[in-house]
Amino acid sequence: MPNEVESVPTIAYLGPPGSFSEAAALKVPLPDKTLVDYPTIPDVLEAADLGHTTFAIIPIENAIEGSVNLAMDWLIHEVRLMIFAEIVLPIAHGLYVAPPQRETPFPQIEKIFSHGQAIAQSFRFLRRTFPHAQVEPTLSTSEALRLVAENPDRPWAALGHRRGAERYGLVERIRDVQDSPNNATRFLLVGHTPPAGLPPSERKKTTLLVTLGRDFPGALSQVLHCFSWRAINLSRIESRPTKRRLGSYVFYIDIDRGVDDVLIPAAMEELRALGHEVRFLGSYPVYEVDDD
Repeated sequence: MPNEVESVPTIAYLGPPGSFSEAAALKVPLPDKTLVDYPTIPDVLEAADLGHTTFAIIPIENAIEGSVNLAMDWLIHEVRLMIFAEIVLPIAHGLYVAPPQRETPFPQIEKIFSHGQAIAQSFRFLRRTFPHAQVEPTLSTSEALRLVAENPDRPWAALGHRRGAERYGLVERIRDVQDSPNNATRFLLVGHTPPAGLPPSERKKTTLLVTLGRDFPGALSQVLHCFSWRAINLSRIESRPTKRRLGSYVFYIDIDRGVDDVLIPAAMEELRALGHEVRFLGSYPVYEVDDD
């Protein structure tokens, strides 16, 4: 369990500084906050779970690539954290090089670094523009930017955030290389104790984890019926392995409304009465922000 909450809350994020996770953390609408970077998503979540930080912010879903499975699996299986807010951040990747490489012809770029999600979100661009370059994944986009900055004499490039590139003194060669102009990522603010001072939002969500008590024909339909006959809209449902046996799944369910006094609690109780395991992950505001 966490230590006593600090007067100024701390938020763990996937670093080093200059990452999209840092950009999302900066957009958390708390009056005061301190950001602390960690090298991996498991480290970020463990920091909040063990009380080293007040909260953690993690990417959970991208408009192009879908779920961030590592973040989802650690949230489901490895930590016991609640969701307190969602930040929807537009994602625009740029291609950046060290200053000595500002005039290097693209065919001479040998390596391009970035996080696996960023690489996947820009796959068509990379295949078309740099067919001969070696594409190497890093733990974060900002780690890729830092790696290129630390090797200025090598014909390398990185995909990442423009503020991260500025932080490491890199030069922009191409702007907006992602394969979709509508690219965005959902980030979750998680922790043990609800934050004070979050403003209201126009949208709210509720997230549940449902594990089938036993697998039988129509089991998932039975789960969905508990929501459909109550006219509860599910904005997302995704299966992840329970890690107990092959073919056994936990369903991550987003409900497009805040928890109420009757409908959602009643649906949860009906699911439990049917023998399914239900875990409440939180009811929280959704903030759609600009990346300025």
